[in-house]
Amino acid sequence: MLRLSGGQVESLWDEVLPVGARELPADLAALDVLLRDRSLVAPIAAYWELEAAAGRASVGYGRPTIAIETYVRLMVIKHRTGWGYETLVREVSDSLHLRRFCLIALGERVPEESTVRKLTRRLGGVVIDELTRLVIEKAVRETRFRARAVRIDSTVVEADVRYPTDSGLTLDGARVLVRESRHVSAKVGDGVGRVVDRTRALGRRLRLISRTLARRTGERKAEVLALTEEAGRLLSKSIREARRVAVMARRRARGRGARAKLAAIERLEEMTDRAQRVVTQIGQRLAGEAIPDRLVSMFDPDARPIRKGKLGKPNEFGYVAQICEVTENTKRGARGFILPASMVLGNPQEQALLPATIGELDRLGLRPREVALDGGFQGRGIEEALTGLAPDRVFIAGRQQPWSRRTQHRLARYRVGSEGRISHLKREYGLDRSRLKGEHGTRAWTAWAIATYNLDTLAIRNT
Repeated sequence: MLRLSGGQVESLWDEVLPVGARELPADLAALDVLLRDRSLVAPIAAYWELEAAAGRASVGYGRPTIAIETYVRLMVIKHRTGWGYETLVREVSDSLHLRRFCLIALGERVPEESTVRKLTRRLGGVVIDELTRLVIEKAVRETRFRARAVRIDSTVVEADVRYPTDSGLTLDGARVLVRESRHVSAKVGDGVGRVVDRTRALGRRLRLISRTLARRTGERKAEVLALTEEAGRLLSKSIREARRVAVMARRRARGRGARAKLAAIERLEEMTDRAQRVVTQIGQRLAGEAIPDRLVSMFDPDARPIRKGKLGKPNEFGYVAQICEVTENTKRGARGFILPASMVLGNPQEQALLPATIGELDRLGLRPREVALDGGFQGRGIEEALTGLAPDRVFIAGRQQPWSRRTQHRLARYRVGSEGRISHLKREYGLDRSRLKGEHGTRAWTAWAIATYNLDTLAIRNT
């Protein structure tokens, strides 16, 4: 059952507290005033009604959810501080100010971290993007915000994975297949076979590869490839055993708990398919073929290798997000509102994401007169995407324009500010690395980082 607000926050215990303990700090007080607007949780209520119509949720009966107003405030605190879910729950429990801000009474328990985490994944990024749009519309309506200029740049939201290697993926694959096959055996019962644990054998080859790479000989590349091929053959054996376990288990997945049995089998089959992709990649590498859709993690299959040309970090692994900031002016330190990020899998060109970004501007009815773009925007698609927007000036870094030198310097300085804004989002709001797996999780993570930034921006404007 959907519950938008909780019970009464104040109690008799609050009367014995000193005044300083009952008053929120200035930044939280400004956010508190802003978040009292019930319309900001309307997207979550609309989503819940759609889920109820599809039979996947209930609105007026059943076990109640945590208060949605409390959930939104918890997520705002999380992305402002960078805490994990467990740390978030612990810190809110111990802080009088955070309890009051999150609308949790002194005698009330803070929601479990698993409840907050699961609700975040369930809502996803689409619902939170709608909250971001409501914040921008509220700024336009109530604070007379006018979007004069917009700056657009793309960045990488890193996946929560370590640096991938084919040999390391074989070790992960073997470990996961053993674990999932044991889960299936525990659900279905004995007699479905097993997957032999080959992690020790793969670990030895991984250590041999590390020692081989440390040599200063010309034969080390061939030796590494040979060891990687051996690791691929060992993983292939585990894959064959896992497929046999899945086939045998499906024949017996009946009776009581059939849904749980089938869910465990599907999980095993999913991981088996990912392990097979690792073996295929190794074969392509040995054959000298290009790997267009490389798997970089057994646990985040949507993450992709991305090259951005940085000296300190030439290869990144994750997702490309295009950040669009609309501001009232192009002065130094201009702070505006960020639109919902455009994201696609892989390593797209800058202009490939531009139509979706311009679509967000159209959706919000924003018509900036000046557009500042990074030098990576090239090709005819830019003019076509900006046709409906019809700006007075389009500045692209590194391209000469028929304007005065003062105007070019002003827009060049303004464009560089997009890199500073992205750095700000990564340092202060957690946009550097998504702690949620998969494209769905990364979209949700990115949406919450942007929504929190916009809420802070609107709170600053209201003070």
